[in-house]
Amino acid sequence: MGDKRLIEGCIASLRALKERGARVHCITNLAAVTLSANALLALGATPSTTVDPEEVADFTRSADALSVNIGTLDAERRRAIPLAVEVAQEEGKPWVFDPVMATRAQSRRALADALLAKNPTVIRGNQAEIAALDIPQETVRAATGAVDRIAQGARAVQIENGDPLMDRVTAMGCAETAVIAAFLTVEHDPFLATAQAVLAFAVAGETAAEAAEGPGTFQPLFLDALHNLSALSRESLSEKARTAWL
Repeated sequence: MGDKRLIEGCIASLRALKERGARVHCITNLAAVTLSANALLALGATPSTTVDPEEVADFTRSADALSVNIGTLDAERRRAIPLAVEVAQEEGKPWVFDPVMATRAQSRRALADALLAKNPTVIRGNQAEIAALDIPQETVRAATGAVDRIAQGARAVQIENGDPLMDRVTAMGCAETAVIAAFLTVEHDPFLATAQAVLAFAVAGETAAEAAEGPGTFQPLFLDALHNLSALSRESLSEKARTAWL
């Protein structure tokens, strides 16, 4: 049974996303562009995904939030990411950092450390990525996996929803980063926004898995489930949610 505060906030944010149509600019890896954009569209948000250094600043400026994923670090993205982050900081826009495989190469780790120094609103990664980085306690941290844990300072919540099929579709975690960015546009508290986004994502995955026959059928069912979450009643989401404050 889900916590009442988290459930009510999640429902309110899901409905606000459908009403507002917030814009999220995503700099993400090549394998994640389509799923991230479709996940945002399913929620009612509007994605953009350019990585052209000549225009990324303008796209970030016109967005409501920024999602940065370093899964693909080609020369174009290495130039575009700092430009987008600089605009997000100047404009006071929330931004989420996904340190994909940050410890696999020295240059990647160096960029991850440089981006952490820019004070992302939220950092989301798998358990190993989050554990390997020196993240300030005041930064919202979402370590996702079989069990998701969101923490900021003394606040922490654990979410046990989801399904193993989510690990059998590429870029699910990357799409979750973009979804967190969307929730930051409608919930002013970054910790609560992240917890709401992770809960919504996990419940959608669990719902999709109930009807899926495997990874191929799971992905479209997941997008449908994400799209339909805003129609759930508080009671229905509460029955599905398995959360615990730590």
